[in-house]
Amino acid sequence: MNQFKVGIISDWLRLPFRESMEKCANLGADGVQIYAVEGEMAPENMTASLIAEKRSIIEANGLVVSALCGDLGGHGFARREENPAKIERSKRIVDLALELGSNVVTTHIGVVPEEKNDTYKILQEACSQLAEYAHQNGAYFAIETGPEPALRLKEFLDGLSSRGVAVNLDPANLVMVTDDDPVQAVYTLKDYIVHTHAKDGILLRKTDPKVIYDFFAEGGIGDLRLEEYFREVPLGQGKVDFDAYLKALHEIGYTGFLTIEREVGENPAADIGLAVNFLRSAMSRI
Repeated sequence: MNQFKVGIISDWLRLPFRESMEKCANLGADGVQIYAVEGEMAPENMTASLIAEKRSIIEANGLVVSALCGDLGGHGFARREENPAKIERSKRIVDLALELGSNVVTTHIGVVPEEKNDTYKILQEACSQLAEYAHQNGAYFAIETGPEPALRLKEFLDGLSSRGVAVNLDPANLVMVTDDDPVQAVYTLKDYIVHTHAKDGILLRKTDPKVIYDFFAEGGIGDLRLEEYFREVPLGQGKVDFDAYLKALHEIGYTGFLTIEREVGENPAADIGLAVNFLRSAMSRI
C-alpha cells in the first residue's frame, strides 16, 4: 500500500519552537513544515549554531522537515521592481531548508493571469530565476495552488526551462477560491507535485480569485468580507473528497507529505489531532 507521510504546519499550534515540535510528535506526525519568513526562523536570524540546535530538536522528536514556507507576501513576484530583493531572499530560504534537511520551499507567486500579458511575463522571469537556483541545489520552489485553475498553472510551469519550480497542492484553496476540482488537479499537475497541504473548506460565494488574493496582498484594504466567500473547516467537513483525492495521489505515484494546515479555529491543536487521525484512516482505505 502507498503510505503517505503526515506533516503538520507547526506554526499554527502557536507554541514556542521546542514545545511545538514535541506537540507535533505527540499528535502522531512524521514531519513538520515551518514558516521561515520572519522571527527566529528567518534566514537572517539563523546562525550555524541555531540551525544545528533547531535540527537537533526536530530530530530528537523523531520528525523531519517536510518543507519550509517561504511566502514573502504582498503580490508575490508580480511586481518587477520588488523581485530582485524577493528572489535573493527566497534563495536564502532554500539554503536554510537544505541545512534543515528539506529540499522544498512552498510559496505563493501571485495570480497567474489568463492572458500572457506583462504580469505573466514578469512572473515567468522571476520563476525562471528561482527554478534555476533551486535546480542547481537539488531543491524545489513549490507554488501553492489556489490563485488560478490547475490547468493554467500547468501551462505556466510548462513554459519554464527548469523543473526547479514545482507545486504544493492545496486542495482546499482550489475548492474555496478557484472552484476547481482538486482530484482532477492531481492528474493535471502530476509531473510537478512535490508537497501537499491537507486542508478542507467550502466555497460560499464565487468571485474572481484575484479579488481574494489582492485582499491578502494589500492587507485587507476595502470592505471585502472573506467570510462571505469561503470557509475553512476541519478535514472531512468540507467539499474536498479526501478518499478520491488520496486515491488520485496514490495513482500518480506520489509518496510524499500530506501536511496539515489549520489556519483558523479556537483550538487548532485539537483540530490538527483529529486531522491526523482522519488522514490515517483515509490512507487505510486506499
